[in-house]
Amino acid sequence: MERARQAPDPGAAGGAGGTLTLAAVPIGRPQDASPRLAAALGEAPVVAAEDTRRLRRLASALGVRLTGSVVSYFNENEADRVPGLLAELTAGHDVLLVTDAGTPGISDPGYRLVAAAARAGIRVSVLPGPSAVTAALAVSGLPSDRFCFEGFPPRRPGERARRFADLAAEPRTLVFFESRRRLATTLGGLAEALGPGRPAVVCRELTKTHEEVRRGTLGELAEWAGTGPLGEITIVVAGAPPSRADPAQIGPRAAADVAARQRAGTPRKAAMAEVARELGLRTRDVYDAVRRHGAGAPDESQR
Repeated sequence: MERARQAPDPGAAGGAGGTLTLAAVPIGRPQDASPRLAAALGEAPVVAAEDTRRLRRLASALGVRLTGSVVSYFNENEADRVPGLLAELTAGHDVLLVTDAGTPGISDPGYRLVAAAARAGIRVSVLPGPSAVTAALAVSGLPSDRFCFEGFPPRRPGERARRFADLAAEPRTLVFFESRRRLATTLGGLAEALGPGRPAVVCRELTKTHEEVRRGTLGELAEWAGTGPLGEITIVVAGAPPSRADPAQIGPRAAADVAARQRAGTPRKAAMAEVARELGLRTRDVYDAVRRHGAGAPDESQR
């Protein structure tokens, strides 16, 4: 029997079109740059950079002369830039994508361009290197065999509280980015949702001159953050301890606890988050238990 012929992959090596390369750049010291990054910066026909001024400073520190065209590519203009960069790639020109620090697409611009290039059959490659996520996880001393990256927490208080409540029973180590201006608020919110005794680590200015790795509980770190530490921040939080609670068996108790808190004046959503944390359940499990075993007192916020 004749084998079915396989259609050629335009994104395969040797296919038509250029290559989009996501290049990781240092998160602190320029000396952390690899020789391969330096060579790529000097050879790329097109460099798309989150901050063109930072790119030029990095190239200067590495002794590299940028010979290709340099275009800005940041959150606010990302959607507008994608068609032009795709046109460059389709015409056979390689494009090198860099952000201010770390790896493109990891809480930085890049995802939209990669997705568009993949849909168009353009070859996408990566030039690996520094990442604040893995660097912080490595120095944290917390379990790293399984972890989840949550990026920047929501800025709005309600959304942030709901996100943290949903993570209260997450068993994997959690990694967050955060602005120094919101660090104390975020640590306080995490302490409230996950418990003030949950172990955590705050990594500040990783690889830079004033690097600091602060260890403690969420409650202790929230208090420390009130002093106003500066710099780029990565937070690593221990996952929830193993729980033997069975949502099916503990449902009636969870519903009763939520009802009791509501009668005491706690809003329904906050009551469910508190009960989930105390019983080692997901907020969704408690929500289902409340629906199944009785909604308790009406939520004042929904009247």
